Amino acid sequence: MAQAVAFITGGARRIGASIAKQLHQQGYNLVLHYNRSEDAAKQLAQALNALRPDSVKILQCDLNDTEQLATLGQRVINCWARLDLLVNNASAFYPTPLQTCTDEQWDELINSNLKAPFFLSKQLAESLKHSNGVIINLIDIHAQRALTGYPIYSIAKAGLQMMTISLAKELAPQVRVNGIAPGPIMWPEQDAALSEEDKQEVIGKTLLKRSGRPEDIAQAVLFLSQQSFITGQILAVDGGKSLYS
Repeated sequence: MAQAVAFITGGARRIGASIAKQLHQQGYNLVLHYNRSEDAAKQLAQALNALRPDSVKILQCDLNDTEQLATLGQRVINCWARLDLLVNNASAFYPTPLQTCTDEQWDELINSNLKAPFFLSKQLAESLKHSNGVIINLIDIHAQRALTGYPIYSIAKAGLQMMTISLAKELAPQVRVNGIAPGPIMWPEQDAALSEEDKQEVIGKTLLKRSGRPEDIAQAVLFLSQQSFITGQILAVDGGKSLYS
């Protein structure tokens, strides 16, 4: 039997890398997408290939570039001539206050969080149908409860949630489509970085009073990839934050 293949966008760092390690441990061959994180992608691929030779390939693509995005799906299939699991993980995240946000910010946040997952799903649908495959979209609890100061990001993730439900209908019965809505798992970086006080405030608004781990998301991806009677669902992995009143 041919080795199952998973494609992970944004698979070089942070949550994407944890998903990659979990799936690789379960026997998947991997195609890892990266944009600017070339060194991290090469290091991760080298480490996983050392465990199982010729099991990981990496592909660079700027998901904001329409021409690059248009050919990414075929490049994925060219790696092993099959696909069993698509994990739409790549995401831009930074504040865009309403009075100062720009067209460029709109394009970047919508492209990475919504447009790229949609068109990759379209490009790879036939291969996934052939393998009775799975699409898993990394959404956010803020798809349902908008994050103040982040309207474009919240809009994009709300769209990704509806895309998950819509594609579950469009691609049934051959392909299952589900989503994961993380809460506080890894703290944001750069322009979105939080102070220690802000981090404690976020943790205080979870029922479990702690942040999660990247491995929690990776295990959720594995669960949804294996459960053959679940589709069109959004699994919150948020320590109960979405229930906090």
